[in-house]
Amino acid sequence: MRIAIEEHWILPELDSALRRLPADRSDPSLALNDHGGAREKLLDLSGRRLADMDALGIDLQILSLAPPGAGPLDQDEAIALSRAANDRAAAAAAEHPDRFRFLATLPMSAPRAVAAELHRAVGVGAVGAMVYGRTGDTALDDPGTEPLFEAAERLHVPLFVHPQIPPQSVRQAEYAGFSPDVELALASFAWGWHVEAGTAVLRMIAAGVFDRHPGLQVVLGHWGELLLLWRERARSVGRIARLERSVDQIIAENLHVTSSGMLDAEVLRHVLTITSIDRLMLSIDYPFQQPGADELDEFLSDFSVVDRAAFGATNAQWLFRIPPSA
Repeated sequence: MRIAIEEHWILPELDSALRRLPADRSDPSLALNDHGGAREKLLDLSGRRLADMDALGIDLQILSLAPPGAGPLDQDEAIALSRAANDRAAAAAAEHPDRFRFLATLPMSAPRAVAAELHRAVGVGAVGAMVYGRTGDTALDDPGTEPLFEAAERLHVPLFVHPQIPPQSVRQAEYAGFSPDVELALASFAWGWHVEAGTAVLRMIAAGVFDRHPGLQVVLGHWGELLLLWRERARSVGRIARLERSVDQIIAENLHVTSSGMLDAEVLRHVLTITSIDRLMLSIDYPFQQPGADELDEFLSDFSVVDRAAFGATNAQWLFRIPPSA
């Protein structure tokens, strides 16, 4: 069995609302949803998507709204459209119970409503939530986010911290000076996205989130968004912040890592020197990454039979509480 856990879709009403935002609040990475036929696939929660899953041998997708989620929207709109997205994803999962689960979309710009919507979404079938490292200028580790961490820990559902484009000031300082396409690539999928996500979880560690919520489980894509690869330096944060548990312990006990379509055996081998196979999971990052079936089969052939089963399905079944019969 193969379960892919970071597989994207879009809600047309939410997508339209994001595109109406003024320039100072807009997200340039929305343009990526229109490239290479992605939009058609993002909108489809039935025939085309199921056919693509079958072609790749994916038995079940865990659906998640494509970035940037509902965070950039005003509070009332974020609440309404997060609810609509969760209801739509729940309907797709109910229509195809053996093919779909979903991660909740949360109204992060309305912090007082976040925990309640997570509770509601879990009640209609969500197996976790997708969040981002920053909402406007507010970091994920802000004290106002504590109710979310409390709820996720109490409900036993993981938070997937997805990459997002850096703030405009950072983009101008670090990624400008090229053609628009190159600037967007540098600030998003080539580099900036991943620094943002890895930094968000490192900030959570430094802020003591995992000391206060030792049962909270977090997922990072793209083999850990650089955090695992820079573990030696990240360790110093735990010492200086005088955390109860070390960075190594938090990586081992609270952090899960997924491939996001990066089928690189050399990176896999390195990641396995830092964390264990029970913390790794398969994701394709559909439709933005589109490996061929032969490429995926070849990558999975690097695993033992037991490890291949863990990476491909059983780790996700445990974390997201998906019955083996799904």
